[in-house]
Amino acid sequence: MLSVTPIPAFGDNYIWLMRQDTSPDVCIVDPGDAAPVIQTLERDKLNLASVLITHHHHDHIGGLVELIERYSPHVIGPHNPQITGIDERVGEGDTCRVMGRLFDVMEVPGHTLDHIAFFTAGIPPLLFCGDTLFSAGCGRLFEGTPEQMHRALQALARLPDDTLVFAAHEYTQANLDFASVADPNNPDVATALKETQRARALDRPTLPSSLGREKRINPFLRCADPEVRAAASRHGNTDTEQATFATLRAWKDNF
Repeated sequence: MLSVTPIPAFGDNYIWLMRQDTSPDVCIVDPGDAAPVIQTLERDKLNLASVLITHHHHDHIGGLVELIERYSPHVIGPHNPQITGIDERVGEGDTCRVMGRLFDVMEVPGHTLDHIAFFTAGIPPLLFCGDTLFSAGCGRLFEGTPEQMHRALQALARLPDDTLVFAAHEYTQANLDFASVADPNNPDVATALKETQRARALDRPTLPSSLGREKRINPFLRCADPEVRAAASRHGNTDTEQATFATLRAWKDNF
């Protein structure tokens, strides 16, 4: 049985820890800060066997060098020479085996050009999507284009609905505040916002989400919905789904 638990960092980052049954070997996803990872490993007497990296931003790789020096894990990440310490560079169509599970690699540029996601079709299916897909939102476009991000999100949306979505940030409440305006008559958004407010009041993570849930509440996955397009049309072009996405993303940037 594979368990996934969050290690909080930087106030709103989640560094995900994967563990197979009771084995002391673990995998860490996007260690932006080494300190909380080391604290967790030492406290629970765990061995860092592997690391997955989704993209090059510092809050996802900032702790990597220190963790490599201390534990010598096998590091898997994108084809980006800016990221030092990667042992296995992977891209679209590649696979890698981590914690006894075979993961498919998906290239999902948009937030950054080197961004990849890791998906495993086990029970349940798991998706580590970094800063591409958030609960009720998506990443800002620092390097890629709206067209790239829209295609990336559409590729993720084709994964099974029961896929658990392990995004890298606790942005759910702010994203749902926007979704309440971008998809104003959606009862699933209203329900999700109440659930999120309760969880955050208790300092509980709102992740993982599920892909099926995201298809109901995430306006960036609902660009074909007439009400989302109507709301976005007051802020820009909505002639196509891709245009609607671009308008939504620009609107959210200034929300």
